[in-house]
Amino acid sequence: MGFGSYDESEQEKQNSGTDYDDEDAVSVHENDHDGSVSFDTGASSGELVDRLQEMKGDDDEE
Repeated sequence: MGFGSYDESEQEKQNSGTDYDDEDAVSVHENDHDGSVSFDTGASSGELVDRLQEMKGDDDEE
């Protein structure tokens, strides 16, 4: 068998010993919630755009 070849018998050996119970499973919906998040920066849109332009300008100087 060459490098990177797929050996089906190896795959079968790995899967033959696995047995899962539903009680051992993790519920992905255990901590679901509905809600919203908001941020108040205290800055106007214009101030934020100006700051972004400054940050972009800092990258050009490096």
